[in-house]
Amino acid sequence: MITLLHINTCSKSRCALDFVQTSHQEFEIRDYIADPLNKAELQDLLEKLKAKPLDIIRKGALLFKEQYEGKVLSDAEWIEVLVEHPALLERPILIDGEVALVGRPPERIAAYLQTKG
Repeated sequence: MITLLHINTCSKSRCALDFVQTSHQEFEIRDYIADPLNKAELQDLLEKLKAKPLDIIRKGALLFKEQYEGKVLSDAEWIEVLVEHPALLERPILIDGEVALVGRPPERIAAYLQTKG
């Protein structure tokens, strides 16, 4: 089943949700602000994305600029930052089994869904 890490206040996330809904794939939505990912889930997500924690942090967010910009942290420390501040997680993110992708732009999600048929 597809999971969309989603926040409704984000236009890109809403656009990705539209793509998922029209794909007729079975899916679930996870509001990662109301239901944040824990450390293990973030580590699993990073493996699926083949990414480092800093790759999925919203560097344009005010919170990042005020508290973290210019800081050099380990991957484990960045994961702790994401656990503490889930709003810093890039969005939207689609998870499909062992595959995950960041929907920036959201058309990446549409292209992936088209390959699934």
